[in-house]
Amino acid sequence: MAGMDGGRPSIYPSLLYADAKAAIRQLTEAFGFTELSVYEGEDGSVMHAELVQGNGAVMLGSKGRGGRFDEAMKGAGPCGVYIVVDDVDAHHQQAVDHGAEILMPPTDQDYGSRDYMARDIEGNIWSFGIYAPEIGV
Repeated sequence: MAGMDGGRPSIYPSLLYADAKAAIRQLTEAFGFTELSVYEGEDGSVMHAELVQGNGAVMLGSKGRGGRFDEAMKGAGPCGVYIVVDDVDAHHQQAVDHGAEILMPPTDQDYGSRDYMARDIEGNIWSFGIYAPEIGV
């Protein structure tokens, strides 16, 4: 795929959570992410985690652990992330089964996608759909 270097995505959304461990549980159980790595501090906070979905990934950690990124994100609002999945309806059902807050059920879009939208436990918006734009270099 264009924009890839040795199979590595070139963009990684990065999020901070008040309860990063609970966020990891929700993202893996309800939204089908796979834990790639989780590094904890001595106090049990998540210093850095990487979760994979398809050929992409997100990075996340605990709020309040210090450092420049934590300071820069202080007071930041929720964000929205779009994830491509193969089967929107099955993915949606998994999210429902794990109690995710669904903001929009699977819906066919005018531009040819089928997608749904959910809110995670700390207010971030996750959209899952079949639309995957071709990225040319």
